[in-house]
Amino acid sequence: MTQETMTIRDMCAKYDVTPRTLRFYEQKELLFPIRDGQRRLFTKSDRARLKLILRGKRFGFSLEEIRQLLALYHMGDSQQTQLAQTFELAKTHLADMIAQRDELNVAIEELTTQMKWGATRLADLASGKVVAT
Repeated sequence: MTQETMTIRDMCAKYDVTPRTLRFYEQKELLFPIRDGQRRLFTKSDRARLKLILRGKRFGFSLEEIRQLLALYHMGDSQQTQLAQTFELAKTHLADMIAQRDELNVAIEELTTQMKWGATRLADLASGKVVAT
C-alpha cells in the first residue's frame, strides 16, 4: 500500500465502515476504487468522497442526494454550484431535524409526566393506599 491508495481493510479501519458498505457505495457509483485483480485500492479522492458520504448520511441526506451533489464537483465553477445546492439541501434537512427534535421533546415531556404518575400510583398501591383513578 502506498500513501496514495488504501486497501479495503485500511478504509474500514480508518472510517469505521464495513467492507460490505464500501462495496455497496461502489455499486451505487459513489466510490470508484482502482481494481487490481480482486483487490480494491482507494485513492485520496475516494477517501474524500467517503468522508462526504458519511457526513451526508449523518445529516440525513439520501444516497441519491449525495450522489447528485458529488457529481457537481467537476463542473468547473470552483464548486459554486455544488456548494449552493448543498446549502439549499442542508437548509431543508436542518428544518426537518429541528421539527423532529421538537416533536421528540414533546414526547419526552409527555412520557416523563406519565412515568411520574405511574411511579406515584405504584407507590400508593404498594403502601396499601386506596386511590381512585
